[in-house]
Amino acid sequence: MTVLLSDVVSGSAVGLRGRLWQLSAAELREAAVSASAEILRLEAVRVAVVDELSMRPDDQVIASRGLGSWLAANTMLQVRDGKKIAALGAALRPFPAVAARFDCGDCSFDHAVLIVAFCESPPKGMPEEALPRCIDLLLAAASGVEATTTKVRHVIATLERVFESDEIPPAEDVDRNELRIASTLNGRVVVRGDFDALTGEMLLSALSNLTMPTPAPDGTPDARSAAKRTADGFTELIRRYLDCAKTGTDGGQRPHVNVHINARDLAEHRDCAAAPSDGGESRSDLDVGHMPWLGPLSVSQTRLLGCDCFLSTVLLDDHGAPLDARPGKRLVNAEQRVALIARDRGCAFPGCSCVPAWTDAHHIRHWANGGPTVMNNLVLLCRSHHRLMHRKSGFVGKWEIRMGVDNKPWFIPPPSIDPGQQPRPANTTFKT
Repeated sequence: MTVLLSDVVSGSAVGLRGRLWQLSAAELREAAVSASAEILRLEAVRVAVVDELSMRPDDQVIASRGLGSWLAANTMLQVRDGKKIAALGAALRPFPAVAARFDCGDCSFDHAVLIVAFCESPPKGMPEEALPRCIDLLLAAASGVEATTTKVRHVIATLERVFESDEIPPAEDVDRNELRIASTLNGRVVVRGDFDALTGEMLLSALSNLTMPTPAPDGTPDARSAAKRTADGFTELIRRYLDCAKTGTDGGQRPHVNVHINARDLAEHRDCAAAPSDGGESRSDLDVGHMPWLGPLSVSQTRLLGCDCFLSTVLLDDHGAPLDARPGKRLVNAEQRVALIARDRGCAFPGCSCVPAWTDAHHIRHWANGGPTVMNNLVLLCRSHHRLMHRKSGFVGKWEIRMGVDNKPWFIPPPSIDPGQQPRPANTTFKT
C-alpha cells in the first residue's frame, strides 16, 4: 500500500510505522514539520472552543466542578492541563494581538502563557502606553522556528529591568531565596532550592567547568547524562570548598564530614547480615559508621573516606563513655600528595584521565589493617574508582593494586574482565 505524504499528517497513526519506510528522508522531514504545524493549529482551536464554552457552560460542564475538570473527564488530559487551557483562553481575550498570533499557529501555547502573564502583571514602572510596544517585542521573540522559551524569558527580564520601580523584581529578591535539604527513607538526600538570579549565576558559573562532558582518552564520548554531570560537579564543588575554604581552625583538612566508627569495625568488616544474632547486640555494636547529620554509613564507604582524612582517636569505656581523646593527625600530608601527583598525574586507574584535583589518596593496604601511609602504599584514585576499590568482598569485579618493581602502581583486573588477570600499568600515558 502506497503512503501519501498528505495521509501521514491527516490520517491515523495506526499501522503507520510499518509503512513509513516508503517515504524518503526529505518527505519524512516535511511530514514532521507539517504534523507540528497541525498540532499548533489544533491547540489554538481547542483553546478557542474551550474559552467559548466557558462563557456558555451547559449542565454537563457545570456539574463537573469547572471546565478543566470536565475537559479532563472527557479526554486523556490531566485536570491541571485542562485548567491551563481554560485559563489561557480567558487571558487572551483582553489582548487580541497575542490571540491573533496564537490562533494563526505562529506562537506556541507555552509562549502565549508567558506573554499574557507579563501583560496581566506588567512592571510597576511601565506606563500603559508602552504595553503595545512591549507586546510586539515579546511576539517577535515568540514567533517563528527560531523562537525559544529562553528568548521570550530574556525579553521579559529585559523589560522588567527597563521599567524599574521601587519594588525589587522577583529575579533580584534575595528574601525569596530558599534551600531545602531533606533525607529520604532510603538514606539519600533531596535538595530543592529557589534563588535570585545573581546567586543562580554564581552557581552556574561555578559548575560550568565541572559539568562539561569529559571524553575518555580514546575519544569515547562521556556517557553521563546532563543531570548526572551536574550532580558530579556539585559534589566536587562542595568537596573543593571544604578542602580549601577557611571554615575554622581545621579549614583545609578532610574530612569535614564527621564519621564515627569503632576501630575494630573499621579494621575488619564483619558480615552482620549473615551472622546469627543472639539478641544481645545493641544498635551501637553494629559494624557501621555514623554521621551526625544523616546517621548510618556503610563500612565500605567509611573506609573510603578514611583513606585520606584527618583522624581523631577517642578512647571509650565498655559503656561508650569517653576516657581519653588523642590529637588528630593527618593521614596523607601535603608533601606526600605533591609526590603522588608527580608520580600518578591524576587518577592512576587504567583508562581514567581524571585530573589530580579530583582524586583521593587511596591506601593500597588500608591503614586500619596496618597499612602505612607511605608512597609505596598510596595511589591517587578519582572518587568513582576509589569506590570501586572499597567494594565489599563477594562483589563481582574486584580489582587489586600492587606496587611494581618500578615503584609505580599496577592494577590487576578481576577474572570477569581478564581471565588471565594480567597486571595493567597505571594510566599516565595520556596525561601531561
